[in-house]
Amino acid sequence: MKNKKRNARKIRYAVVGLGHLAQVAVLPAFAHLQNAEIAALVTSDKRKAIVLARRYRVKDVYDYDQYEECLANDIDAVYIVLPNHQHCEFTVRAAKAGVHVLCEKPMAVSVAECRTMIAAMSQSRRRLMIAYRLHFEKSNLNRLLQDRAANWESYASSVLISGNKSRDPTCV
Repeated sequence: MKNKKRNARKIRYAVVGLGHLAQVAVLPAFAHLQNAEIAALVTSDKRKAIVLARRYRVKDVYDYDQYEECLANDIDAVYIVLPNHQHCEFTVRAAKAGVHVLCEKPMAVSVAECRTMIAAMSQSRRRLMIAYRLHFEKSNLNRLLQDRAANWESYASSVLISGNKSRDPTCV
């Protein structure tokens, strides 16, 4: 029995920030994705924008001052690859536009900014994801066990419950 595709439409991402990480990891990775595409680039560097838009066949390029215009142009999600001190601002702006956010680590520069980001995304009923690929590496889990030995059960429950497959119809 063949699996039916739930939604053949690709997720349209705007990549916000075109620094080193975006160029060596984020943008090249999109070439391998079948369910997502780069729909727009957002940067203040016009020369860089032209070169990368041509290289990755991205039609729409915006300056940071045009971010809301970008978000209004059929963007499903943004991948924020900006300096850490800009994560909160650009996440909140995306939330106000009703756009999902994938944000590079660290989430923000303070606990207060993290709370602001979470509140904005919660209010907009959009998803906020932090691009941290090592959550379940053995060394990280061991550290969590050490740091949270007394409270591990509640921590593990919160992590596992937040990733509950029953909430996501695309999970098998």
